Amino acid sequence: MLWGVLAALLVGAELLGLELAGLMLAVGALGGLLAAALGAGVVAQVLVAVVVSALMLGAVRPVAARHLAVRGRPNDPAAALHGVDAVVVQEVTDSSGQVRVHGELWTARPALPGSVLASGSTVWIGTVTGATVLVHPHAPRPEETS
Repeated sequence: MLWGVLAALLVGAELLGLELAGLMLAVGALGGLLAAALGAGVVAQVLVAVVVSALMLGAVRPVAARHLAVRGRPNDPAAALHGVDAVVVQEVTDSSGQVRVHGELWTARPALPGSVLASGSTVWIGTVTGATVLVHPHAPRPEETS
């Protein structure tokens, strides 16, 4: 019974951290539970749990982490927005503003405090803080200044 409770707690911890380690340890605890169900002694149960956990952490976690990564980086939506162009749909100031990124509206603030970015202008995203993007104006291209 304790192995099942331990597995459930580890899965709950995994949901908070999403690092895959809790899930791998939970599988080890389920191995201990299976050993207990088959009538193994406490020492054998612990040994099974430790071996299964070690195998999961050493062999399965790296493969799973690789599959969850984007181009060698963790799958991080904020990192995916860095450098992406956006269009200002509501003037961006230190206290308000919105931009459209890939068809979605985001709350925006200027990356340089005190700047005002006009509606309709194109900006690029520097940083994502929660649900707010900090945006930079595009510098005029040489063909636009002549």
